[in-house]
Amino acid sequence: MTPQKAKSKIAKLQEEIRRHDWLYYVQSQPQITDREYDDLMRELKSLESQFPKLLTPDSPTQRVSGGVTAEFTPVAHKAPMLSLDNITSEEDLNGWLERNAKFLGNHRPTFTIEAKIDGVSASLTYQDGRLVLGATRGDGEMGEDITANLKTIRSIPLVLRPPAAPALLEIRGEVVMFKEDFKKMNLTQQRSDGAIFANPRNAASGSLRQKDPGVTASRPLRFFVHSCGWVEGRTYETHAKFLDSMAALGFPVAPFRKHLDNERELKETVLAAKEELAKLPFEADGLVIKINERPFQEILGTTAKSPRWAAAYKYESHQATTKINGVILSVGRTGIITPIADLQPVSCGGVTIKHASLHNFDEIERLKVKVEDTVLIERAGEVIPKVIRVAKASAKGQVIAAPKRCPSCGGDAAQDKEEVAYRCFNSVDCPAQIRGIIAHWASRGAMEIDGLGWAAIDGLLEKKLIKSAADLYDLKKENLLKLDLFADKKADNLLDQINRSLGKPLSRVLYALGIRHVGEKMARILAQRFREIDALAGASTEEMTLIPEVGSVVAQSIFDYFRERHAINLIRKLKEAGMNFQEPKEKMPTGPFRGKVVVFTGTLSRYSRGEAEALVRRLGGETASAVTKKINLLVAGDEAGSKLSKAKKMGVAVIDEREFLSMVGNGA
Repeated sequence: MTPQKAKSKIAKLQEEIRRHDWLYYVQSQPQITDREYDDLMRELKSLESQFPKLLTPDSPTQRVSGGVTAEFTPVAHKAPMLSLDNITSEEDLNGWLERNAKFLGNHRPTFTIEAKIDGVSASLTYQDGRLVLGATRGDGEMGEDITANLKTIRSIPLVLRPPAAPALLEIRGEVVMFKEDFKKMNLTQQRSDGAIFANPRNAASGSLRQKDPGVTASRPLRFFVHSCGWVEGRTYETHAKFLDSMAALGFPVAPFRKHLDNERELKETVLAAKEELAKLPFEADGLVIKINERPFQEILGTTAKSPRWAAAYKYESHQATTKINGVILSVGRTGIITPIADLQPVSCGGVTIKHASLHNFDEIERLKVKVEDTVLIERAGEVIPKVIRVAKASAKGQVIAAPKRCPSCGGDAAQDKEEVAYRCFNSVDCPAQIRGIIAHWASRGAMEIDGLGWAAIDGLLEKKLIKSAADLYDLKKENLLKLDLFADKKADNLLDQINRSLGKPLSRVLYALGIRHVGEKMARILAQRFREIDALAGASTEEMTLIPEVGSVVAQSIFDYFRERHAINLIRKLKEAGMNFQEPKEKMPTGPFRGKVVVFTGTLSRYSRGEAEALVRRLGGETASAVTKKINLLVAGDEAGSKLSKAKKMGVAVIDEREFLSMVGNGA
């Protein structure tokens, strides 16, 4: 066969395989058998191996790329991936509708509802119709690049179907495992002594985070699109039209979705849909309700965490009654003491429940719950069960008293003046806190030391081989071989992981240290500002609060941490071990907002609040939610609120939407 004929044949085979993928995953109307599909794939692979110059990255044969990923690269979302507020009753639904009606005035929206798929959120970016990036949700602003893994999911198109796709399209959706596929996979795992997953969502999450895409490819994952993150070169007047357009481009759209013309239809459908959801092939823990019209969505905008125009309706969860046999006090890495009810085992939603959360001692007082009482417990989805109320008080009930001593170390325990929680303040010597701190140090997002799980940590602590995270870097192979958990190769692998963690950037180290009020996002902000740990450790609270995201409470917590003796010793030991305490310099973004901190107020006609803020960050600026002395610029849209008058009083520069669009210019 000549190269020209091979090129033509390869193109036809690629298109035919893509068409059958679309028929199978999107239309649920397969036209060929699995064997016939495999024959097409084999023929394509054969031709591509004979003519390697004709092999393209978006070929169906390239879903599984070679090689193992050392770690996933952080990527910024063009617009934040927000979460949804929950609605759990008809009363909540009425409240949500009434709040939105106040914003919308005389406008009467229509609605869409979709199954709230209990899967793992992911973002897909297409440039000129070709998949160029797949990412996790992460913290909503920053995710991780898992393109190689997402490409292995056959329901995700690598190339979009005609008509012409937008120049740039970022869509969001859920990666899910069907219930039947989950059962079959767990059976296969059991037979091969592999890991058994607790539920389909955990299985999907674990499968997506594999460092070898070949493992992800072996798992029965599917993808359903549910929203638009960013689009250029196309507009969608309604959410329903967006979903229809996505289906036409080749994306699977959730099988349960409806368009409703008014609030009456919405309420009737929502309250009657629970039984329909139970029949779906995947786990669905409720409905997602969205206002359909894009202009109305823009009027409503978003809060810091969620869009006002969308909400998750969650149905009544599984409940059961049982007796409290006792209370277990669990001490976390920050010293918080959590009471957990030790229950008479009971079946709840098909799962045997032995423990349930009592949250805190104020909640115990509110519920008036005692040991020996019969209580109502609730289990929602895969969330830890909780005690709802006392069903029958026992005459022999024993009061559950708040602890005066830590159950782990015997040190003083008291209620934190800033919180409802009781806390052990002996962070240096408390075994439970030390255990949690080391586990946090090794966790994903921190040092990410594979192989250092709870069993290994417990073994190392029991043998007194470690007392802190710094001691991990003194471990030798002979130390690990003293534990039954470790054979020769496993010990080598763990030591290699520990050694690799020395090169993690400062942002990871700051998060791993477990400083109170410093999560992953705050750790990144601090690392980008100070670049190396000594600069941060020596900073005053005033210097820290110059950063828009850092308030006085966070600044004081960081300041205090670096002056505690155990923290000083820990950092000294880590330096001696060779820990990298620096943040690599990023290429500074350029643009009209460079060096500016921008606040938005009111409604913009062209962009939602989240989109506008993302544009500012992309063009070199920072954003904040409140007007303070740190702000350089206020963008005032229609119906600007109190922020406008406050900005004028403080002398902050104010521009309108027209001026904002002019500044954005080609950057938009």
